[in-house]
Amino acid sequence: MRLKSVKGLVALGIVKGLITLGLLLFFSTFSECGASTEVTNSSETLNMEQPFEKLNPGEVTTEWNNSYLFSSRENALKELETLKKKPEELNTTFRPEFENLSGPVLLDYLEADKEFSKFTEVLYVYAYTQLSKNVSDPFFASLLTDSQDLLTEYGKANSFTTVKLTSLNKEEWDRLFSEEPKLEEYRPYLEAKYMRFADHRPMNESQAICLTELENQRMKLETEAFSEITNNVTMAGNITLENGEEYSVNSQSYNTLLSTDQNRENRKKCYEKRFYHLKNESDSMASLYSEKARLDDLAARELNYTDYYDYTLYNAYLNRTQIDEMNTVFKERKGVFENYNEFRKNKLGVETLRPYDLMLQLTDQPGRNYTYVEALQEIQKSYSRMDPRFNEIFLKMVTGNFIDVYPDPEHGKQPGGYTYGLCSLKSPALVFLNYNGLISDQKEITHELGHGINFYLMGNFVDFLYCSGPIYEMEVPSTFNEELFVDYVVQNSDKETAVNVLSQHIGEYQNYLTRQPMITEFEYKAHKLCAENGTASGADLNAIWTNLSKEYGSDSVEYYNKDSAEWAYINHIYLATNYYTFNYAVSKAITLSLFKQYKEDPETFNKNYIAYLSAGSTMPPEEKLKKYFGIEINRQLFEDAMDVVEARIQELNKLEAEKSVNKSDSAVKSLEMSGFFWVSGYKNK
Repeated sequence: MRLKSVKGLVALGIVKGLITLGLLLFFSTFSECGASTEVTNSSETLNMEQPFEKLNPGEVTTEWNNSYLFSSRENALKELETLKKKPEELNTTFRPEFENLSGPVLLDYLEADKEFSKFTEVLYVYAYTQLSKNVSDPFFASLLTDSQDLLTEYGKANSFTTVKLTSLNKEEWDRLFSEEPKLEEYRPYLEAKYMRFADHRPMNESQAICLTELENQRMKLETEAFSEITNNVTMAGNITLENGEEYSVNSQSYNTLLSTDQNRENRKKCYEKRFYHLKNESDSMASLYSEKARLDDLAARELNYTDYYDYTLYNAYLNRTQIDEMNTVFKERKGVFENYNEFRKNKLGVETLRPYDLMLQLTDQPGRNYTYVEALQEIQKSYSRMDPRFNEIFLKMVTGNFIDVYPDPEHGKQPGGYTYGLCSLKSPALVFLNYNGLISDQKEITHELGHGINFYLMGNFVDFLYCSGPIYEMEVPSTFNEELFVDYVVQNSDKETAVNVLSQHIGEYQNYLTRQPMITEFEYKAHKLCAENGTASGADLNAIWTNLSKEYGSDSVEYYNKDSAEWAYINHIYLATNYYTFNYAVSKAITLSLFKQYKEDPETFNKNYIAYLSAGSTMPPEEKLKKYFGIEINRQLFEDAMDVVEARIQELNKLEAEKSVNKSDSAVKSLEMSGFFWVSGYKNK
């Protein structure tokens, strides 16, 4: 569920990219477009009558083919050596020119900087994605380290540009724009990267260089954490199932068993095996996390932020009030989920829900396996009322070796999923999956495809420098795709499948709107503790996690009395991009508002949505959201989201109540109910 891009080292002047969830590069015949005019044109070329080309199963691919990035490891090393020369070359060329900066010089610098960023991203995405396939591969571990060092050296060599450009006043900027009219194309980029950071900038080159070194250390800690999580933290050991079978508990098998095994004792054994294993790993991960927290806040204070949380919010164009209001709403209204938990308890036939009861699919065949092709066919059908470009991009991605599908933890494949955009190449994104064949995995596929569609549209409609956005904005297309998929399944499946999928989806609302904000609050408290004490133990962080779980968790679930170390395996908290997960909650609230507009008027929505996804960072995120959809991020948005959840739970209970209706009639009623739910049942306040 992560989005990757090499565009976040922006504020430190390292490269136009950020390690979050999507990345980049391939030379094509498309020409790069300007900031906004082409986006408008793109929305005017909609053709909703275009034939819907169906997926040919024989063309589906399941592994990456990165040969278009580099045909061999040797070629990647050659490119690395070539790129190592560029930082000093750019420094030699532009440092003298920046002494008396002119508009034409700035334009030349932006173009040169952009080209270096593109080539560097190719190298970085090659190293990162290949290391994800095997976190213990020494070649790609070394290549990723060298790529990170290259970014650092670039930041050092060109720190003078960040210092200079963030120090300019309005009159100086006006002069530069008047001297070079072509700079207007880059005005939104310059405003977002330099102008708005006048109060949060390195004061001199020495400080800028220090910041690039801190960023390098933070990237290295992220890589180390992912290796530890893959090789140790999620490898909990073996359990003996009730049938006598020995079962190895790792990142993939844990989720599979808890989702599919109807034997409650087996689920309990699996849950407890990892529960206690995580506690054993908590001290080592707390040590790593403590060092990360120290570096995070040190970097933020160097740039005149209170801490890294302030840094994160400012970069996302958000403020503490908005997030505090969100957290308040979700805590105050967490009782909405009690009706859902009661539903789950009754379906399972248990007196009390335990943590190992929360993932089991509510169907007679929870372990039913769906082939990858079957999953893609269902996902494709959910796009049938979207703009035709959704289907076009979908077909490119699933048939072009852009998705790595199956898990392989025994050989070092990293758990989880992410999307790495290829905007600079105008190519489909690279999607990383661990597909187990469960119906729940289908939603993970379409989630990542949502990112891929977004990146492809940006890459082909705006300049490379605008192929980015704050995390919550970049998560909107992925969470929107989830709603599309669930809506399709509920309308077109038998009652049992509809109930199972809708039930699971509501459980994920609980995840998005309570657990994800909780993870961010955990990070904040953990960072604060590390700042006060200099470090934190596993027991310290376990206590923080457990206390927050009580605030956000359900009163109807009987959790373990002992402190939990569940935080230890969560990739997101070790990202160089901190406080990632609250973005999921913000994006889900926005998505629910967008989906209502889609259900009411698909044609108008599609025009606005394609333009919105294609626009990238050509305008501030709040301005873009309001322009295309009239949405603001405030308390009312989060209240409305909880209203939707409440209505969804009512819908689930109605579906379950149709005991005497045959399957075909049930599907019809589901369709009618779904339409009523979105068009009439939910009103904006």
